[in-house]
Amino acid sequence: MPGPSSPSPLDLLVDLVARARKAGAEAADAVLIDSTSLSVGMRLGQLERLERAEAGDVGLRVLLGRRQAFVSSSDRSTAALAELVDRAVAMARIVPEDPHCGLAEPGQLATSFPEIDVSDPAEPTAETLIDMVRRGEDAARAVDGVTNSEGAEAGWGRSGIAIVASNGFSHAYSVTSSSLSVSVLAGDAVRGMERDYDYASAVYLADLRRPEDVGHEAGRRAVHRLGGRKISTRQVPVVLDPRVARGLLSSLAGAINGAGVARGTSFLKDRLGRQVFPKGVRVIDDPHRARGLRSRPCDGEGLPTRRRAIVEDGILTTWLLDLRSARQLGLDSTGHASRGTGSPPSPSASNFYMEAGAVTPAEMIHDIPDGFYVTELFGQGVNGVTGDYSRGAAGFWISGGEIAFPVSEVTVAGNLKDMFLNLTPASDLDLRHGIDSPTLRIDGLTVAGR
Repeated sequence: MPGPSSPSPLDLLVDLVARARKAGAEAADAVLIDSTSLSVGMRLGQLERLERAEAGDVGLRVLLGRRQAFVSSSDRSTAALAELVDRAVAMARIVPEDPHCGLAEPGQLATSFPEIDVSDPAEPTAETLIDMVRRGEDAARAVDGVTNSEGAEAGWGRSGIAIVASNGFSHAYSVTSSSLSVSVLAGDAVRGMERDYDYASAVYLADLRRPEDVGHEAGRRAVHRLGGRKISTRQVPVVLDPRVARGLLSSLAGAINGAGVARGTSFLKDRLGRQVFPKGVRVIDDPHRARGLRSRPCDGEGLPTRRRAIVEDGILTTWLLDLRSARQLGLDSTGHASRGTGSPPSPSASNFYMEAGAVTPAEMIHDIPDGFYVTELFGQGVNGVTGDYSRGAAGFWISGGEIAFPVSEVTVAGNLKDMFLNLTPASDLDLRHGIDSPTLRIDGLTVAGR
């Protein structure tokens, strides 16, 4: 971390880029990330962890023709930065050529930056976070039927990000995040035991849900899972709780990532401009949402960002592209580059969500004679190349249009291309996390049990 007399992040990077150019780089850019974090953990009313951390890294990318190299360092001394430049330029002379690498043209760069309010000026004390976890765990343990606790955790962090490039780009901004989670167990060795959790996250600490609400929901979920049964294998409508429905949006974001599309390793690689969801479905990427957990004023290559309908009326309208993947595909960047200090830019979504539908979750379930309401998914059984989907699941059986009994130790299987085309969103969208979804109903999935 810089000391009181250290140069500002932008001044440091301007000097670093200039040194790289003087050392022979044809172009260069540099990123600086300073971070501070505070976290606490409590279990059964006893404080188990209290940590504060500060870190800072500088990353430099240099380009010689179509060759590029990346180096990073946490040491900002004059000697260390000089060595960083020499090492980067030397590496760039010997690495293989990449025909698609390169900085943005000056005319592509962002020249204005939206006000997105993603930095909470207040830093919480350790006592504040300790009070949060105590209140959250106490509320969970007070739920009738909860018998043990895996603990509660709270965290806060601030990151300062600065980017400077030889094409004229220069910008710095900061982001903050706060979180709280509670996990408890219900039942006993005779009746069986179940675990569940709840969590909250926000840019501003004041925007977090009340610790008592997070804790009570964790306890309620754990108790309601007691007595889980297995069911016989069958094809039925599956309803995904928003907590797990978010995973389908993550799979979509991965499938339209320009890097994977350019490699031909995405199951949606040939679906641009075609129907991938039912008519009426919209998926939005909004980097400018005020206090959004994934909001950003520009992308990692200095390009402007904007709100986009990624899916419009069920039709896939665009990929998520950085400059490199855009050049590979013969397209323009969509302003989705993200980057750290030691690796090249790569595409990623910002605040990514499916818009709410017209029916409530209760109405969505009402006409299902037999079905499965999923509250938790396990394992990593998603094939991004083929779209094949198979994950362990737990939740509740739907009978006669109502939640009937808890279900555990089953598998939900299908293919994401079919799942996307056969889903219906409910009306309960709540923008809490950065990737968000309402409750989703998908007809015709296989639920494999006994």
